[in-house]
Amino acid sequence: MKIRTYPVGSVPRPKYLVEALGGFAQQQINENELQQLFDKALKETIQRFEETGSPVITDGEQTKPSFATYPISGIKNLSPNGVVIPFADGHTRQLPTITSGPFHYTNYADAYLKKAKQLTGLPVKQAVIAVSAISLLYPQEGIENYSQEQFINDLVNEAEADIRSCLNAGAHLVQVDFTEGRLALKLDPSKSLLRSFIDLNNKVLARFSEEERKKIGVHSCPGGDHDSTHSADISYNDLLPLLFELNAGNFFLEYAGEKNKEDVLQCIKENLRPNQTVFIGVTDVLNPRIETPEEIRDVIIEASAKIPLQRLGTTDDCGFSPFADDVSTSRDTAFAKIKARVEGTKLAEEKLFK
Repeated sequence: MKIRTYPVGSVPRPKYLVEALGGFAQQQINENELQQLFDKALKETIQRFEETGSPVITDGEQTKPSFATYPISGIKNLSPNGVVIPFADGHTRQLPTITSGPFHYTNYADAYLKKAKQLTGLPVKQAVIAVSAISLLYPQEGIENYSQEQFINDLVNEAEADIRSCLNAGAHLVQVDFTEGRLALKLDPSKSLLRSFIDLNNKVLARFSEEERKKIGVHSCPGGDHDSTHSADISYNDLLPLLFELNAGNFFLEYAGEKNKEDVLQCIKENLRPNQTVFIGVTDVLNPRIETPEEIRDVIIEASAKIPLQRLGTTDDCGFSPFADDVSTSRDTAFAKIKARVEGTKLAEEKLFK
């Protein structure tokens, strides 16, 4: 396709898998039984992804506990009393903190990628969590004999390894999930926290060549969990000038759910760098209504008036189910939206390249 179109990452898990994850947590099923259901869900998900006509797919994050916590799944030295993230509907998510060092990932994202590639001939995009999000695991009171500086050094090494392992395993593109960017502005309007996040992520990105960074992207959204957000009230005008300072080649932005799209497009136009491509969200993952391909076509055509076509792509606003227990959107709805995105992008191509 002349206009590239990529999914963000997650799709809702099948009901049997959500129930099995709960059963495993309660020791009602064993790890082998859970793995069999993981394999079943992964195969079904990739088949359904292929049926949408999507030229690039993901594994739907079927076997991740969440987009953010896969690197620490099973780690022993954790305390549950970390940063609390409040959402607009009143529910919260809470990160843990580590209690000792040195810090190492327990899981790398290339493991998910390799399994997916065994089941499809299509290019596979792989999401990884941003180093800035994992940096929040270090407790404010510090850790004896393990300084925050030591933790950050270990963390940057691990984040580099996470991305590099995916590139080496043949990822079509590696997406860094940076959903805390907009939230940082809500927590600290002075932008100091956001700037520190940008600097930390750039420490990781600096370890990759310019050619490698063409296959690395950054995803930003105001959160999307149980059909609610944590920072949708923060303007893109505050975020984007700093976001595009990240030394990545691609940016996947929530857009369909934005109220003032003209302002967003103008902000992208003013801040997007010459070597960067922006993928705008054309499906609202928080709205159960399925967009028509014609509606999506019109959104793309409108965006093309501000953003050069060679630097414009399409995506979904966010993952459809970034946490394993999020069943607010059905699988049928998610795949219908993905199919509409692909078909709408093709319609826009026919119009714009006629």
